[in-house]
Amino acid sequence: MARSTFSGPILSGTNRFGAQRNVGSALLSQQVFMDFSNTTPQTANYGGGSGIFVDANGIPNDVATIWTPQNGVFSNNGPTLASAPTADATGTNYRGCVFLLPEKSTIENIFIDQIVQPTDGTHAVTGIQAYISNAFATSGGVYATEAAITGGTIGRTTATYTAAEYVNALYTLQDVQNPQPGQEPAWISQVVVTLALTVTGLTSVNAGKIAVTIQYMQNDLNIGNATTYPYGNFD
Repeated sequence: MARSTFSGPILSGTNRFGAQRNVGSALLSQQVFMDFSNTTPQTANYGGGSGIFVDANGIPNDVATIWTPQNGVFSNNGPTLASAPTADATGTNYRGCVFLLPEKSTIENIFIDQIVQPTDGTHAVTGIQAYISNAFATSGGVYATEAAITGGTIGRTTATYTAAEYVNALYTLQDVQNPQPGQEPAWISQVVVTLALTVTGLTSVNAGKIAVTIQYMQNDLNIGNATTYPYGNFD
């Protein structure tokens, strides 16, 4: 087992210099597994609750912080917390997770796996719609579009992209500056996966299991131009 946490991307290749270099970026992933019967934060597979999303970078899952996207605008006070996700209501519940990526990463895939159909103990969820954005969202998406999951369908859906979403997914946005201004990294990209759970009569989901996985590459922001670094600044 290996672990590396540093500011630059993970690169691999056998010919690192010259015009015929074959250096490539490693594909990274983050995953959150949500068990909606688990209502205790900081325990394995905590699934969140009414108005509460989970932190996919927590070990184990914890209550997520959702920031208001700053669109690259620096604030001396640091980032501002966004309003909490919409609370459960009869007919619609919202559950979801927050991924934090290095800024200007490239999103390659987003998978949503329904493992056990969510229920409230009596009623089963009839459909799940995912919104993949840089904030809590109940329509559209910034990064990707996910096909609706029919209730009872066990398996995987894969994100697709509109032209605008594809452009954003190539270089994730400068959403959140470091909560400690002046510290590195200066900026972080926020990816929020909102799951809208739909069923007639549902008050609050209390069972079901869903996994969300994001695959991405961290881009090298230090590569210079062809004059300064004719072969790329890969060191």
